[in-house]
Amino acid sequence: MDFALNSVAFLAVLFVSLLGLLALAVVVLFFIDRAQTEDAIRRNYPVIGRFRHIFSELGEFFRQYFFAMDREEMPFNRAQRDWVRRASAGQGNTVAFGSTRNLSIPGTPIFANAPFPPLDDQYASSEPLLIGPTARQPFLAPSFFNISGMSFGALSRPAVRALSRGAKQAGIWMNTGEGGLSPYHLEGGCDIVFQIGTAKYGVRDAMGALDEDKLREVAGHDAVRMFEIKLAQGAKPGKGGILPGAKVTAEIARIRGIPEGQDSISPNRHRDVADLGALLDLVGRVRDITGKPVGIKTVMGEAQVFRDLFEAINARGADSAPDFITLDGGEGGTGAAPMPLIDLVGVSVREALPVLANLRDEAGLKDRIRLVASGKLVNPSDVAWALAAGADFVTSARGFMFALGCIQALKCNRNTCPTGITTHDPRFQQGLVVEEKDKRVARYASEIVHEVETIAHSVGVSEPRQMRRRHVRIMQADGRSVPMNEILPSFNPVSES
Repeated sequence: MDFALNSVAFLAVLFVSLLGLLALAVVVLFFIDRAQTEDAIRRNYPVIGRFRHIFSELGEFFRQYFFAMDREEMPFNRAQRDWVRRASAGQGNTVAFGSTRNLSIPGTPIFANAPFPPLDDQYASSEPLLIGPTARQPFLAPSFFNISGMSFGALSRPAVRALSRGAKQAGIWMNTGEGGLSPYHLEGGCDIVFQIGTAKYGVRDAMGALDEDKLREVAGHDAVRMFEIKLAQGAKPGKGGILPGAKVTAEIARIRGIPEGQDSISPNRHRDVADLGALLDLVGRVRDITGKPVGIKTVMGEAQVFRDLFEAINARGADSAPDFITLDGGEGGTGAAPMPLIDLVGVSVREALPVLANLRDEAGLKDRIRLVASGKLVNPSDVAWALAAGADFVTSARGFMFALGCIQALKCNRNTCPTGITTHDPRFQQGLVVEEKDKRVARYASEIVHEVETIAHSVGVSEPRQMRRRHVRIMQADGRSVPMNEILPSFNPVSES
């Protein structure tokens, strides 16, 4: 009995003490909030004003999991993310009871099924495609769907390892992004596209210029199959890459050739490329040194620039052409960029890709320059649309991030990614198990290819790249869909027959 009374008394004293500490904390916070000058809400509403910030942070969480409908959330909705999750997990992607997609939204692509599609034993299958026929070591690319540029630094070590191993399993290429070539890119044995950014990380000298010896060293790796000169990316045209100093570890600094712990900000353009002539000079220089195909990555601002580029190529001769052009859309993503550039600069890949394909074909360079489409193309319908619009290949970054387990927490630039994908904090990295995630990467890529082949089979062609604009109808504001070739005809109408 005495023990019970003593326990009750102890708990009562503890409760009163906790209340006292809580009251003291409130008083202290009251005076802190009243005295500070940075936040008007906290100054006018001490203590209570702090809940505004808490609720603002929680709002993002509640919208994602409770309030947003399957196809409402941005930048990627739940339906898109769930498709990637199921595909990468090897789960069935069949659904019941009909589509939840609103097909009346203007711009929605609808594929026109053939009245007499091939029989199942004539199923559409994709084929390899040659890139860089004039290079000393051309590249026969096995897959039309590949991994877009994501740097080691922006991504964590286990994320790069999982992507490399998964790419090898799926038979696709992996783009290094502008952060240089790490051992983790090479670990899986996949085909690699080495990206040369405006800071020339990994192949730069002490002054930031191209170091030819380092470039030869990179080219000496058999796994490195092509080089991509990055002029711009969709999320930040006209702005170089941004890697916060907190993510510049000693290892990343060594690979990039920059100081440890300092913000890594690339120039907004290559210092040695101020016009189209200089660009073609750089393409030729890199190809001569490496012996491998060389392309460029950019974003469309004005179509005239590409017309001028193709005219310059034809004036010099087709051998001067880049072997491929990666076209990123203004809707492209990144780990860190100014909001005005993310929201307002750069033409969408949906508009730009058909225009670029027409200009290339008009210049007679269709068989010389391959087009690689990038920019928010993560599901089979996106990829199939791009191939029909004129792309030879499609690359995705965020699709593969979802395959790794990204939950769209939007913390890529804070080094606090909860899934370990974009952080160098060991606490979070431990959650990303390479031996599990590499299989998810491979399954996602394979499922994309399979389902694009399914769409190709449905529209009546035997290979996905045989899809044409006439196979895709685009929904209009009046509720009617119009064939894409009527909205923007191909340069060569015969190709639509």
